[in-house]
Amino acid sequence: MAEYDAIVLGAGAAGLMCAATAGQMGRHVLLVDHAEAPGKKILISGGGRCNFTNVHAKAENYLSANLHFAKSALGRYRPQDFIDLVDRYGIAWHEKTLGQLFCDGSARQIVDLLLEECQAGGVTLLLGHPASAIDHADGRFRVTIDGQAHTAPALVLATGGPSIPKMGATGFAYDVARQFGLSVVQPRPALVPFTLGDDEVLFRELSGISSEVEVRWNKVKFREAALFTHRGLSGPAMLQISSYWQHRTPIGVNFLPDRGADWLLTEKREHPRMQFATVLSRGLPDRLAAALGERLALAGELGNLSDKALRAAEARLRDWQFAPNGTEGYAKAEVTAGGISTADLSSQTMEVKRTPGLYAIGEAVDVTGWLGGYNFQWAWASGRAAGQAIGEQ
Repeated sequence: MAEYDAIVLGAGAAGLMCAATAGQMGRHVLLVDHAEAPGKKILISGGGRCNFTNVHAKAENYLSANLHFAKSALGRYRPQDFIDLVDRYGIAWHEKTLGQLFCDGSARQIVDLLLEECQAGGVTLLLGHPASAIDHADGRFRVTIDGQAHTAPALVLATGGPSIPKMGATGFAYDVARQFGLSVVQPRPALVPFTLGDDEVLFRELSGISSEVEVRWNKVKFREAALFTHRGLSGPAMLQISSYWQHRTPIGVNFLPDRGADWLLTEKREHPRMQFATVLSRGLPDRLAAALGERLALAGELGNLSDKALRAAEARLRDWQFAPNGTEGYAKAEVTAGGISTADLSSQTMEVKRTPGLYAIGEAVDVTGWLGGYNFQWAWASGRAAGQAIGEQ
């Protein structure tokens, strides 16, 4: 039987950060993953360049049954703290839109950084070996791997959620959580493309067309690019709103968010000979403008169109209703919303309130960030919080 101070299950972003933190505080840590290599999701993120944080990350950018839960960990480990770590390793990075930070080179640099941090903490890695059983008795957790028992007074669930199953993602953390009597908020795919039904086939034929829009569901709005696909709607705007969307409810799209009130009437007054299709194509890709014009059933010179018809067209372009019939599911979801209930955890340490020594971090927890580096920042912050708590034991 091998004994440790802490066993971390899951060598993703949160698990690596937690293990490195506890290890560097003098704890003997075992980091376990069923995958053959660590950080697999990190490697594919950001198109292979890893959108490793967002400079604007704060609790308001996260979904959770408890919207305040993430404040403590995010407040104690900020984006600048991870930026400082990246800089210390000499990794070049750049900022894209909306505060998103990416490596200039490869996401492999972030994985290597985390592995070096683990090495500095003397962390033992056990990869390619799934845990077959987990028990708890006499203040110690026993994890059975390949028939051998490994024990520790601290166990960390950092195995994420079931999004991207082709990379080995599962709901393992939820099974363990339920074993210890924890509640699990219904998991669902998040940051995921929508699918459209046959009545929206016109838009599916626009596959590959992208345009900046404002998308709305209830009171939530995002302004970013939307992408039409052969199955429905994707792109940053749609991925963002998908995390909030509830099945069988519509989403509203403003195709021309920079246009003010009565802009079509102004165009009619100033350019009465201009074709309606031309007006749309001045602010939208040609094929999208043509498809919208076809759906609006308006054509010809603006001067020949009634003010009532133009107002109706403007209203619809400002709030075009789509009724997705679903999403592309966990296979295409970047993250999983829902997860281990925050009601069972300490927001300071990520420790389970009723089971001392048991922790849950990262995507396994019911905290889900926006698109654009927010989920990595939660991984770093929650991993650091749990790692420090273990290190201070």
